[in-house]
Amino acid sequence: MLEHKKIQNLSDYFVELNSRREKGVYFYRINGYSEEVGEFIKKYYDTARRTGVVIEGKIPNPDEGNLAYYNEIMGMDFQMSMDFIHVSLRKWLPRMNEFQRQNVAASIYDSLDSLRKAGKTENMLRNAYIKFMCWLYYKFERIVNQLGENHIPKILYEGQISNYELMLISILSNAGCDVVLLQYAGDQGYLKTDPGSVLSDSLQMEGLQPFPQGYCVKKVRDEIQNELNNERLYGIRPSLTNCTNAWIKGNGLDDIRESILLRGNDSRFFYNCFCRINGAEDKLTYANELFRLQQELRNSKRNTVIVSKEIPRPTPQEISEIKRSNYTSGDQMIPGLACNIQYGANPELQRILHKTFVDVMLAESQKEGENLNRLTNRAVYLLCWLRRYLPKLFINWKSPEIGCFIYLGGCRNENEALFMSFLGRLPLDVLILCPDLNIKCCLEDKLLYEVNYPESLAITEYPEESSQVKIGTAAYHAERELDTLMYQDSGIYRNQQYVKANVINLQTMYEEIKLLWDQELKYRPNFSTVNGVVNIPVIFSKISGVKDGSVSQYWESIAALITEDTVVVKSAPYIEPTASGPMKAFAVEFYKNGKLQRNKIKNHPRYPYHLLREEMQEFILDKLQLLIERKLIKGIGENGTEYTVIAQILDLPKEILRLIQKFDFTKKNPKLIYINTGETMISLQDSILVTFLNLAGFDILFFVPTGYQSVENYFAEKLMEEHQIGEYKYDMQVPDLNNISTNSTRPSWRRKLFRRG
Repeated sequence: MLEHKKIQNLSDYFVELNSRREKGVYFYRINGYSEEVGEFIKKYYDTARRTGVVIEGKIPNPDEGNLAYYNEIMGMDFQMSMDFIHVSLRKWLPRMNEFQRQNVAASIYDSLDSLRKAGKTENMLRNAYIKFMCWLYYKFERIVNQLGENHIPKILYEGQISNYELMLISILSNAGCDVVLLQYAGDQGYLKTDPGSVLSDSLQMEGLQPFPQGYCVKKVRDEIQNELNNERLYGIRPSLTNCTNAWIKGNGLDDIRESILLRGNDSRFFYNCFCRINGAEDKLTYANELFRLQQELRNSKRNTVIVSKEIPRPTPQEISEIKRSNYTSGDQMIPGLACNIQYGANPELQRILHKTFVDVMLAESQKEGENLNRLTNRAVYLLCWLRRYLPKLFINWKSPEIGCFIYLGGCRNENEALFMSFLGRLPLDVLILCPDLNIKCCLEDKLLYEVNYPESLAITEYPEESSQVKIGTAAYHAERELDTLMYQDSGIYRNQQYVKANVINLQTMYEEIKLLWDQELKYRPNFSTVNGVVNIPVIFSKISGVKDGSVSQYWESIAALITEDTVVVKSAPYIEPTASGPMKAFAVEFYKNGKLQRNKIKNHPRYPYHLLREEMQEFILDKLQLLIERKLIKGIGENGTEYTVIAQILDLPKEILRLIQKFDFTKKNPKLIYINTGETMISLQDSILVTFLNLAGFDILFFVPTGYQSVENYFAEKLMEEHQIGEYKYDMQVPDLNNISTNSTRPSWRRKLFRRG
C-alpha cells in the first residue's frame, strides 16, 4: 500500500508517481476558497472526469438489481480473511493486476478489522464487505486497474462524506489513488467521523475564504464546458497579448506621453495604458495641458482620436451595415457578429480585434440578468463604433505602434463603457477624462487605472487644435489672484516670431474684461507656444444691459476700451446683406468635397490678398476652412451657406485686413467692438465676419443695451459668453466716442469709427 504524503503546493497533485519528491499519494480536504483553489479544482475535476471518478452527492447504496447480480456471481458468503477477500477480488474485478488486488484486499481487510474492533457483528461486517464490493464494481471499476500506476487516478468527492464512503475511498487511496474532498460547509461534519484527521489532511493556505454562494461541481463543469466552447469561438489566437498598465508610473498624462520604445521590450506583448483621470490637478492649467498633449501626440505621428461629451450613437446606415442573423444563444451570436471584424491589411491585428471582441462579449454575457437581445444590441453598437474609428486608429498599423483614444466627459451609459473596455485591450492608449466631479463615469473595469484629483472643472469640449476652447480665469474659478494669473506665462519673443495660432476663448467675469483687454497676449492666462504654434487666449462676449442704469458711464466704459487697434461698429448691420464682393461669383469653384481649393483661390485673377504676407494668407485660409468644417454658421452644409462664407471672408474690409497683417501673436491682439442699440438683427455677413475674426484671434465685444437677442441669430452654437450687467435701455443714440472723457491714464488713441453704407 502507498502512504499519504504532504503537498508543498497544489500542483503536486498533477506530478506522476515516480516523479514525486516522496513516493506516495495525496488525500486532502478543501474547506475554503481562493482564486488559486478555484483554478486547482477546475483542473483536478477535468483530470478526474477523464481518468478518475467524480462523486457529486452521496455514493448510491447498492439496489436490488446490484445485489442480485452480486449474489449470482459471488454468492453471499463472507470470511474475515485476507485470502478470501483476495480470491473474491480476482473473480469480481478481473481487470486488476496482482499487485493492485493485494493492496486493495489488504486495505479492505484493515477497514473491516477496524469495524470489528469497534464492536461490529459478523453480519454487519458482511454487509459492509458486500457494499464495498458493489461500490468498487459499479462506481470505481474504471480506476481499479490504474491503482498504484505511475499516472495516478483521481477521485473528487463533493459534499459531506459518510463513514462507509470514507472507508472505501480510503481503501482506494491506500491502494494508489489521489483524493480531494470538497466540503463547502467546513470540516465539522468530517471530524465527527475522523476526529484525528488520520485518514486525510485538511488543506491549509493563506487567503482562504468561504466558498462562494452556490459553488458546486456542476458550476465547475459548466465553466469548463464554456471554456471549451470559447476555444471554438476564438479560432487562431494572436501572438501578441496586451500588457496593460503594468509598466506605467501612475503619472496620468505623462504615462500617455511615454515613448512606446521605453515601455517594454518583450516581443510577446504590446504595452498600452488604460487610464481614467477624475478631477483636475490644477484647473487653471488643465485645458492647456490637454491641448499640449494632443499636439504632442500628433507631432509624434501617433494615430489619435478625440471624442468629447459623448460618443455619437451609430447612425441607421452604420447599423444596417453590420451583418447579423437570428441567434438563439450567445455562443451563436458572438462568432456570428465577430465576422464583421475585418482588417485584411494586418492578420495579427485582425486576430487581436477578434479575440478582444470575444473576450469582452463573453464577459458581458456572464453578467446576471443579461438577455440575448440586449447583448446583441450592445455588440452591434460596439462594432459600429469600431468600424467608425478603426481607420483613424489603426491606419498602416504594425507592432509595436500604439495609437491613442481620448474621451473627455466619461462614459454615460453601458454601451460606451463596453466600447471603452474593448479599446482598453487593444494596441491603444485609452484616456478617459472626467474633470467635472459632478458627472459620474459608469465604467468599471479591473484593468482600468485611476488618478483622482480634488478639483472639479466643468469643461465639455476637448481643446483640440484650432477648436474653440473655454478656459476660466482666476476670478471665474475663484482660485488665484488675478494679477498672478495674468503674468505667470510672461516671456520674450521677437517680432512676428510665430506664423500659426490657435484660439482659446476665455470665460471671464465682466469686471475682468477691462483688465485683460489691452494686455499683451503673452501675459494672459493659458497663453502658450507648442511646436511653433501659439495658443492665444481671447475675449468673445456679449454685454447686455446698462450697469446701474447710468448711460453716461456706459458710454465712458466703452470709450475706455477703444485702442489704436480697435474697430468700432456703431449700428447694425455693419455689412449690408446686399453687398457684392469681387469673389462672390466664383465661390462655388473654391470649395469641393469638403476642402477649400487653396491653389485655385490664390491663383484667381481677382484674389484680393496677394499683398499680404504669405504666411498670413495661409492663416486666413486656415481659419476659413475651420469655420466651414465646424459649421459655426447656420446653413453650412445644408443650403449653400458655405459659399456665402467664402465670398465674405475673401472680401474683408481694408481696415480689418491691415489689423490682421500687423497682428503679432505674442503681443496685443486686434479688437472689434460692435454696438447695437436698436432692434435690427445683425446680418448673416456680420455673423460670418465676427465668427471668422474670433477664430483669427480678435477680441470681440457686443454691446447690446436692449438685451435683445439681436446678435446670435446666425450662430449654429453658443460661441460667446453673455454678461448681464444692469437694466435694459432702449432707443439710445451712440455718441461721438472720440470726445468722451475717460478716467484712463493711457495716452489718447487713434480710434476707428466707421460703418458701411
